[in-house]
Amino acid sequence: MSKLHFTTKHANEASVQREWHVVDGTNQTVGRMCARIAAVLRGKHKASYTPHVDTGDYVIVLNAEKVIFTGNKFEDKLYQNFSGYPGGLREETAKNLIKRRPEAIVERAVKGMLPKNKLGRKMYKKLFVYAGDKHAHTAQQPKALKF
Repeated sequence: MSKLHFTTKHANEASVQREWHVVDGTNQTVGRMCARIAAVLRGKHKASYTPHVDTGDYVIVLNAEKVIFTGNKFEDKLYQNFSGYPGGLREETAKNLIKRRPEAIVERAVKGMLPKNKLGRKMYKKLFVYAGDKHAHTAQQPKALKF
């Protein structure tokens, strides 16, 4: 009786095929949209997903200023920065942050959903967020990512 041996194929940097995706943030809920973006950046949508290898694709987010929050989060949600000095805690509501730097809301949400290590930082570099509907990546021929 012969034994069957199955081998698992692990992806590596040489075997990864990367694509470019574009996401329109108009009327998208921040958490739901960013969770999907984080999964694409990690490569979880591919059959060749390997946890210890960056198998993800590039993602371009347009219209970051038009994302929406559910409930009262737009008024109540606080974004915090700490300088490291005593009394150096700065807080800002989502309403003020979206006026000042709309890209920061999507960037911070996606970054929080990625691994907190070298691999996560490498994945995060494949995210490009723009407040308006123009981007500088037309040469890469990005495909629309639908949710």
